[in-house]
Amino acid sequence: MQSQGTLYTISAPSGAGKTSLVAELIKRTPRLGVSVSHTTRAKRPGEQEGVNYHFISHDEFEAMLEAAAFLEHAQVFDNFYGTSQRWVEAKLAAGEDVILEIDWQGAQQVRRLMPDTVAIFIMPPSKEALNERLTGRGQDDSAVIQRRMDAAVAEMSHYIEGDYVVINDDFDTALADLESIFRSHRLTLASQQVRHQALLSELLS
Repeated sequence: MQSQGTLYTISAPSGAGKTSLVAELIKRTPRLGVSVSHTTRAKRPGEQEGVNYHFISHDEFEAMLEAAAFLEHAQVFDNFYGTSQRWVEAKLAAGEDVILEIDWQGAQQVRRLMPDTVAIFIMPPSKEALNERLTGRGQDDSAVIQRRMDAAVAEMSHYIEGDYVVINDDFDTALADLESIFRSHRLTLASQQVRHQALLSELLS
């Protein structure tokens, strides 16, 4: 018998390093994938269909929305983004763990539909460090940076809704912390009973 996969949401303010951490985590962890969202925005240079996003029209998105096909969805400016519930459920049923990289609002939507979801928040080590990351190459003016900082503070205020909080001060340490979360969940009694059913039966016979 195959054990059911676990669904994880990973949320973080812009500049906390979430994307880099998740990318490296995927490389190191078998049976773990990241959901590819559907979006109505135009494809950017270098992006690939089915890799970065599933690019669909507004009409197609509306049809999926009416069919309750999304586990969560959001509007960002004039574009829509959504996570396919059928795809996520299929991956979990196949025994794979799935990560959704979404904001706190999306994480709330997912938790309401799938209460067993594990929520992780990634936080920066300080406001100063976050400001440095958001400032980047110095191409944005102070007003833009301040708006980003305000948005980041609003996002971080929802960390209390998570099950785990990872502070990304040192990349390798934060990555190790993330890996430990995923390893521990694969070692729960329920997971091990299914994964090693034959061994446990033999040992107790």
